[in-house]
Amino acid sequence: MTGRKLYLGPLTDNRRWDMVDIRPDDVIVATPPKCGTTWMQTIVALLLSGDPDVETELSVKMPWVDIRIREMSDVAARLEAMTHRRCMKSHTPMDGLPLDDEAQYICVFRHPLDAHFSYRKHLRNIPMPWFGLWYPEDDEDGVTFRRFLDGGAEGFDGDAMPLAHIIQHYKAAAARADRPNVSMFHYADMNHDLNGTFARVADLLNISHPQHVMEQLVQVARFDNMRANAARFAPGGGTGFMKSDTDFFDSGSSGKWVGTLTDEELSAYDDLMDSYLPPNERAWLEHGTLGLATHEQ
Repeated sequence: MTGRKLYLGPLTDNRRWDMVDIRPDDVIVATPPKCGTTWMQTIVALLLSGDPDVETELSVKMPWVDIRIREMSDVAARLEAMTHRRCMKSHTPMDGLPLDDEAQYICVFRHPLDAHFSYRKHLRNIPMPWFGLWYPEDDEDGVTFRRFLDGGAEGFDGDAMPLAHIIQHYKAAAARADRPNVSMFHYADMNHDLNGTFARVADLLNISHPQHVMEQLVQVARFDNMRANAARFAPGGGTGFMKSDTDFFDSGSSGKWVGTLTDEELSAYDDLMDSYLPPNERAWLEHGTLGLATHEQ
């Protein structure tokens, strides 16, 4: 853990990375939850294999290292035994990850409110009761959103994904984005230009495929296809871990909070975002490249 920030919660423990021997060609997808992690891992899996029919099996072949519900010795042994190019998942901010000079770190972000509302639904779909007080089913008093706004970035709060944790993710990634092996992507940009996303990731990974193959891979990774084949693409899909594999892929849309949050809640969110980030960074974190372009006009 030398030189790394500790992130320890009921669900995750970034000290587990101490047991991973990072290789120069590793790919580490590091994101806040519900920001496109599975989507990006699927893109990486398709590009690494060049096979539109590849069985991604993300939870086994591209494991979430931080999660505490699996014995780390088993995860480490499985990773060490892999002879192919590896991809791993993390929900730890970049200041808590071991930073190799050659391995590729791909950080994906999404509008914080979209991520929050997607996380609300996700927690209803998985057998993890730890966050029931933060995310009560009957929430007439707005407890969930208040805790989203006032929660801290680390520990129990961090695993419950309040706004402060998302901001910590963003700032830690942005502080390292000048490195050639640290890249930042946005969910909105992936939605807007999936072909361009594939091309950019392929370039980062130094991978090339014939144009007709790339077109097939892009079609496989489209949201509608992944949702229609949720048992194949959802982490742990087909195992019964989630109540519904299909519901893991919610709607893939933006603006989930519209008509749900009150004016007072939106105002409180705006005030916090303005205190956390300058306008140009806020524009990118919320809306990606298009948001930044609009802000700069």
